[in-house]
Amino acid sequence: MGITLEPLINGREYGWADIIVNIDAVPLTGIRAIKYEEVMEKENIYGAGRNPVSRGYGRISTTASITLLAGTVFALKAGAPKGQLHRVAPFSITVNYQPEAGPLITHVLKNCEFKKNAFDWKEGDMSKEVELELIVSHVVDKSI
Repeated sequence: MGITLEPLINGREYGWADIIVNIDAVPLTGIRAIKYEEVMEKENIYGAGRNPVSRGYGRISTTASITLLAGTVFALKAGAPKGQLHRVAPFSITVNYQPEAGPLITHVLKNCEFKKNAFDWKEGDMSKEVELELIVSHVVDKSI
């Protein structure tokens, strides 16, 4: 199958504290979450009989979002054209996973743009997380 599993060095798993996220090489300190996934279209191709005779492969689509503290969002908006995040030119987001002991894993989300910017405040909020939906062309795994 080609996949080999290596034991973790010192039994340490990757955790949130091991993640560093950059937008165009600028580290984000007000980040609360990042989510991204790639989905490849696959389908069975049928011929004679009841079982597939081959498989077809199609597009890979990538979805992503980033959750930031409101202060970080306001800072991004201040530097955006006309103060609107959806007007920011495409950028890269680099996610580095670096535990104290273990290999560095680097994923680069390419050609990111903000799609949506929504705020939801309520009485008693002492801080605010803002999830920003992204459009992304693809993810490059630089650790391979």
